[in-house]
Amino acid sequence: MEFKDYYEILGVAPEADKKVIKQTFRKLARKYHPDVNPGNKKAEETFKAMNEAYQVLSDAEQRKKYDALRDQYRRWQKTGNRQQDFDWQSWSPQPGERGRQSATPEDLADLFGSEMPYSDFFASIFGQPRGRAPGNRKGAAPRPRRGRDVEYEVPLTLEEAFHGAERQLEMDGRRLKARLPPGVRTGSRVRLTGLGEPGQNGGPAGDLYLIVQVLPHETFEREGDDLHLDVPVDIFTAIAGGETHLPTLERRLALKIPPRTNAGQSFRVRGRGMPHLGDPNTRGDLFARVRLVLPDSLTDQEVNRIRELASARLSRP
Repeated sequence: MEFKDYYEILGVAPEADKKVIKQTFRKLARKYHPDVNPGNKKAEETFKAMNEAYQVLSDAEQRKKYDALRDQYRRWQKTGNRQQDFDWQSWSPQPGERGRQSATPEDLADLFGSEMPYSDFFASIFGQPRGRAPGNRKGAAPRPRRGRDVEYEVPLTLEEAFHGAERQLEMDGRRLKARLPPGVRTGSRVRLTGLGEPGQNGGPAGDLYLIVQVLPHETFEREGDDLHLDVPVDIFTAIAGGETHLPTLERRLALKIPPRTNAGQSFRVRGRGMPHLGDPNTRGDLFARVRLVLPDSLTDQEVNRIRELASARLSRP
């Protein structure tokens, strides 16, 4: 049997008082609760261990027994003896002794199904928790239970996130068509009601959540609903002013460059960014940063004239 260090599981010191233990458990529970992490087995197992640790450390009698066991077990470890040779039998629960639990068996069944939410260590030291085991209510029909929610990661290009996209999904032998709306971003959760795991005992099915992952784009950087890009501008246009063209996710746009434009200067084009999720008629903005480049195919004559201009500027008082 594996020893459980409940203080390490909760991340509290052995001398922590009941208030600190309760606050720590509540904080961790908000992070790892199965309802917050649908379909995440790792988070579920973490929550089970935390819940078990809290049941023991929040009860004065159980914590006193556990502390004595923990001290003896740690001394035993220091002697180099094997875990399986420890005298677990002397710590077995006394007749009628049962572990306490704050949640009802039905609540635990809703969270974990028919799986026992407590470890062999807990049951061997503190006995089975008070209350009947989940799904074993004498004289009562099995309680309907909602199926678990399922998460499915969907990668999208930026163009697909701009226009919206459809995906054909293959899940548990089922073929599903999902529509992802315009404006989704990395981390967006698109809910498909009733397409998760089937319910038990007549309960409703869970939901399917599509978790969006927008892939990097070679031209645009996205910040919220705004888009940023670098636009190359030759030095003649930057000095004298002129016009260049911007790519967008729809069509190219003309951008006026005023005289004496510096490298790194940014121009804002309103309403040419990403559509707002839930309101595609509202759009973010497009920001174009100037990147100075040399003109293509400069002739020797042009280079000499630029050299003369530079020399004249240096000699000017």
